[in-house]
Amino acid sequence: MKAIALALAVLLLALIAWFVFQSSDVSITVNGARITGPVKLAAEGWGVIVAVVALLCAAILLAFVFAGLGLVILGVLVIVGTVFAWLAFPFLLPVLVPLVLVWLFIAVVRRGRRHGP
Repeated sequence: MKAIALALAVLLLALIAWFVFQSSDVSITVNGARITGPVKLAAEGWGVIVAVVALLCAAILLAFVFAGLGLVILGVLVIVGTVFAWLAFPFLLPVLVPLVLVWLFIAVVRRGRRHGP
């Protein structure tokens, strides 16, 4: 975990360095004078850091939202796929019903054996 944190810190510093040393048309002016020197680094660098942290927080939030939504969508797709398979191949239903009964019987037997002595 420490290696990942160190790699992310180095990546963030490299991003700030790239942003500071690139030629840009954007300039920050205070009272009509352009910001230069260390103040320029502080003004531009902190903006990049804040943007990276905000985007990381948004990405974590979206990962949790879409993970839950993804499970719901996956469940709906499985149900819809089963219905479409049943509609497309109705002649397989007499074969599948005994297979499901055998599968349930084996599941009950294995569950009883696993929890037994």
